[in-house]
Amino acid sequence: MCAGVGVHSGAHVRIVLSPAAADTGIVFIRSDVRGVDNIIRAHADSVGDTRNATTLRNEAGVEIATIEHLMSACMGLGVDNLIVEVDGPELPILDGSSAPFVQVLLNAGLKTLTAPQRVIRILAPVEVQMGAKRAALLPAEGFDGLELDVTIRFADAAIGVQRRSVQLSAETFLSDVADARTFGFLADVEAMRAAGLGRGASMDNTVVVGEGRVQNPEGLRFDDEFVRHKLLDAVGDLSLAGAPICGRFVADQPGHALNALLVRALLDTPEAWRWEIDTAAETGRGALPVLAAAAG
Repeated sequence: MCAGVGVHSGAHVRIVLSPAAADTGIVFIRSDVRGVDNIIRAHADSVGDTRNATTLRNEAGVEIATIEHLMSACMGLGVDNLIVEVDGPELPILDGSSAPFVQVLLNAGLKTLTAPQRVIRILAPVEVQMGAKRAALLPAEGFDGLELDVTIRFADAAIGVQRRSVQLSAETFLSDVADARTFGFLADVEAMRAAGLGRGASMDNTVVVGEGRVQNPEGLRFDDEFVRHKLLDAVGDLSLAGAPICGRFVADQPGHALNALLVRALLDTPEAWRWEIDTAAETGRGALPVLAAAAG
């Protein structure tokens, strides 16, 4: 269990994580919703809004927002099956990274299931573009898993052009990705609040950039924390393909909308991929055991 404020809604929310059987996938349950279907599957078919965060929506119109940091933690640790009960419209932002969710999962302990794990093997390039932004999924080259290569470009001198790549494993996720926080610009605050966004944002959960520098007194966790967070978001968004991806993700200026477009394009291009059984799935990949010891 953990609790906190939603970065966009500003609402206080509590989540409870429970184990799930093999092939359940990751499922969100809006425990505050009654009288209609309150179950939302973490899959590309459920993607709704992608402005500033990834929101999932079921056929009854019930939504859960800002799921990418928890999904990234699950993907990074190899958690495939999980029930997430939420008593509000948005997951808590916590410190703005995946690290608190990682800690909850690790405190609970991970259990390897006996059922075989399916993965998505990329066979041919799939590419999407939104203006100057581009992203592609390509066949793997020398690394039999998901490799990510991300470039970002911002006019603000505090960020500039940054590029980072990672071969995703539990170890690299923990050391290179999980701690990177979300970020925003001081100049955008009024417009976001007017649009009903960012109501729970603060320097406790967001790296704030303004006047050519980072405004947070503690500074950055990494010199390139901005591109690392884009990697973090991409890991979470790509998990909505429905299974781990074996291939290369290459992106220039990615965001939630572009990531969602790419996953949709992949699933709509069946000749570009195939299902495979991963006979060497990492220890810890699977469901969670009893979560009574989980801390938030």
